[in-house]
Amino acid sequence: MIPRFTFHLSWLLLAAYVHAASLSLQSPRFTITSSDATQLRSDTLSLTKKPEPLTLSASDTLKLTFQVTESGEGKGVQPHQTFLRFYDSVSGEEGIQPVRVTPGGKAKFELNMARPPASLPPTSDRPLTVSLILGSYVHEPAKYDLFDLYVPASSTSASHPDAALFQELPTIVHTFRPEQKLPPKFVSAVFAALVLSPWAVLLSLWAKVGVSVPHLLSLRIFPFTLLLGAFEGLLFWYWVDLKLGQVLLYGGILAVPTVFAGKTALATTGKWRAGKH
Repeated sequence: MIPRFTFHLSWLLLAAYVHAASLSLQSPRFTITSSDATQLRSDTLSLTKKPEPLTLSASDTLKLTFQVTESGEGKGVQPHQTFLRFYDSVSGEEGIQPVRVTPGGKAKFELNMARPPASLPPTSDRPLTVSLILGSYVHEPAKYDLFDLYVPASSTSASHPDAALFQELPTIVHTFRPEQKLPPKFVSAVFAALVLSPWAVLLSLWAKVGVSVPHLLSLRIFPFTLLLGAFEGLLFWYWVDLKLGQVLLYGGILAVPTVFAGKTALATTGKWRAGKH
């Protein structure tokens, strides 16, 4: 029972220590100097009340110094993360700038408007709210609103040469051609008759001459005729559904028996004409 009580007591003491070990700032101070190192303004910052807004011109430099300490002990500590936040409350734009802190808790930050950092958000005639954010694994996080800062308004960035390619394009409106007018039925009938006329002539001549195919169903002739019909069916299938590669494949397969069947049919026909059968 006593060891368990001691264990819980140690955890309570540790939690109380961590809760008490919060971070604080000592001697926060800012200095504004011009391009010729003339001091324009310098003052100590209060953690409870903001000073009058600070103003920087295009060539001024803002220097900020402070020391991070543990509350109550005054011992300098190094937070795991230290950032300055520049925030425009109207546009919602913000910029985060890390600050380097020594193991003794001392920090120094410079903002040179002649070479502003890329993290500085786009600015206008409104002030930026500058806050200090401290983060630590063993201390409570802390945030201090330091001051409001006026900086020169950002210049409009030059447009990229390819920016026009990423702009919204106008809506594409499709214009469809009107339906093609069909020719009169009489004209269609005339041309249909012209197309079918060779077949009519062929059938009439066959009727006069007579068609004699006594060996068409012969076992040596009919396979060749059947394979030729298969080729015609393959071409019709290609017109309906098949692709060219499939036609070449199936045609190559059909070509093998067609060659042998054709050779047999021609040889048999030659013998019939020579009177050998």
